Amino acid sequence: MGEKLATAVPMVRTLNLEFVEVTSERAVLRLPDQPDYHNHLGGPHAGAMFTLAESASGAIVLTAFGDQLSRAVPLAVRAEIDYKKLAMGAVTATATLGRPVAEVIADLDAGKRPEFPVAIALQRADGAVTGEMTVVWTLRPNG
Repeated sequence: MGEKLATAVPMVRTLNLEFVEVTSERAVLRLPDQPDYHNHLGGPHAGAMFTLAESASGAIVLTAFGDQLSRAVPLAVRAEIDYKKLAMGAVTATATLGRPVAEVIADLDAGKRPEFPVAIALQRADGAVTGEMTVVWTLRPNG
């Protein structure tokens, strides 16, 4: 999944995001500590952390619903992020799907355009949660 997402999404390559774990229930991505992407405090820039979290959400969505791509395209509808603590060093994003896969597919089967949240926790190496993000996704039927 990491290679596919890096090919499809240039910002994944630009930020050198690392794919630690990707399943249909959970995706874990890591933003290495890179001075080129630091903010004025010496930690990762808020935009880099947003991209890390959104990319983790995209990885779980593509893994969970990749078999539906012939009939629907996944799209991010909206996102909200809360920065809670200063992030320094490498940051890890852990994304979890907010609705069961079968329920979302049942909505798609019923002719609906399902929406579903993905919750993401951003953490420093010491385990402290530095931010939380929710991305609401949809599967837009083709045609």
